[in-house]
Amino acid sequence: MKRFSSLLIDIDQTTSTSAKTDLIAQYLNEESNEKNRLWTIALFIGKRPPRTVNTTLLRMSCAAEAGIPLWLFEQNYHIIGDLAETISLILPIGDPGHSRELYEWMEDIMALKNANEEQKRIFITNAWKSLDRQSIWVFNKLVTGGFRVGVAKNIIIKALSMVTQQDITKIAYHLTGNWTPLKTTWSELFNFSGITSDHSKPFPFYLAHALSEESISDINPEHWAAEWKWDGIRGQLIKRNGEVFLWSRGEELITDKFPEFLSLSNLQDDFVLDGEIIAWKLDKPMDFQKLQTRIGRKSPGKKIMSEIPVKFIAYDLLEINGMDIRLKQFEERRILLENIYAASASEVLKLSPLINFISIGELKDKRNESKLNHTEGLMLKRKSGIYHSGRKTGDMWKWKMDPFTIDAVLIYAQRGHGRRANLFSDFTFALWDNDRLLPFAKAYTGLSDSEMKEITAFVRNNTIETFGPVCSVQPKLVFELAFEGISISPRHKSGISVRFPRISRWRKDKTPENADTLANIKRLLSDSELE
Repeated sequence: MKRFSSLLIDIDQTTSTSAKTDLIAQYLNEESNEKNRLWTIALFIGKRPPRTVNTTLLRMSCAAEAGIPLWLFEQNYHIIGDLAETISLILPIGDPGHSRELYEWMEDIMALKNANEEQKRIFITNAWKSLDRQSIWVFNKLVTGGFRVGVAKNIIIKALSMVTQQDITKIAYHLTGNWTPLKTTWSELFNFSGITSDHSKPFPFYLAHALSEESISDINPEHWAAEWKWDGIRGQLIKRNGEVFLWSRGEELITDKFPEFLSLSNLQDDFVLDGEIIAWKLDKPMDFQKLQTRIGRKSPGKKIMSEIPVKFIAYDLLEINGMDIRLKQFEERRILLENIYAASASEVLKLSPLINFISIGELKDKRNESKLNHTEGLMLKRKSGIYHSGRKTGDMWKWKMDPFTIDAVLIYAQRGHGRRANLFSDFTFALWDNDRLLPFAKAYTGLSDSEMKEITAFVRNNTIETFGPVCSVQPKLVFELAFEGISISPRHKSGISVRFPRISRWRKDKTPENADTLANIKRLLSDSELE
């Protein structure tokens, strides 16, 4: 545990990608315990266990161990902004004995799932007493299920490539799927000698960069194919050995959430399709909000499946009858995909149509029709391009429509976390509803550090009331918010919800009286519904 904690501290102290890669590779080479190596990889790529201890128990236990009232702990927590760090700084440090292995801590933390509150309290306080300060911080992150580290997955892949002396494409593939350090050995995970026995295993997704105005001129219509950019859940639909598996882009196995696709097990060919899960009814896509209703249910009943039916819109083929075809050109993969679709005759499978165009001007006109087709814009794919792993430039671009924008008033501010713990960085915005301001969206991205410092000074001088880390403020500042979509939502006070809201700019040229109204944004809703 101590070596793992030291690795995290070393990683946190550098911004160099190559330095982080070298640190991880060195750690993996020097770590003799296989289980520790597996847990390190799993934690770094997001395979962390769910929370087993609630934060209330942690806060109360820490205050008791430190001999301070809970209100004083809470006050420090609100200033520091990170619970794990607050506990590690407040707790008195005893005399840590022999440090247990990382895997031992992880197995004990996962076993807490079935423990009662008193058993959890005893385990936590004993753990704190046996760890040094930086290990306490790591332990707290692990036990709350909030472990995150500033390392991109491609850094882990490069480090593992250095350790195993294998190609990064192979490493990326072996890290996918439903493996766990509890049931998987190092040799099983990195068995490069043959085909994996895990029939459910997906491929790493190929992710596109946004097409910039400068890059548009590089698009030669003769060499590129265009499709609609569908507004659903990216997924891989796998059919192998008579079984069907559905994976989200976040590598979550979601087959049970969408049982409609199990009917594809009767198809003759095996395949791995890349595509989009879409709520689809009356021969057109439904609002994304409807699809979210399906996402939240592990095993949907007949009623919701009838009200919100889904389809898989396939736009690429990665494997056919056990053959990995990702290195074939897109044109070749497309022909094979069309053959699979033609032979399927399935109601739950659709083929993403190609869009014909002979000039960039015509392509722009097609893009402007996106909302009419209930799509977000266009995807452009080089006809000769291969299917890469991860986010690569050159062979695929996304060209989305410009977002909706609206001017809103800041009414609540909340402190951030980590390096932004002393800044107000999470905000709630409101629109005018007759003569009152009605909250309608939260946003925390789009501002520079200097702007957040300026807003933090404003919040401190214009706070009306505080609710823990949240402050209500005088409604004086106006910001332009951008968002991708809008839908009716009875759960919200405003009656609407917006997708991916973010701050596009600070409107210092506007007063609160000039901000937009709820009626304005509802007109956008009406327009989108008519389209």
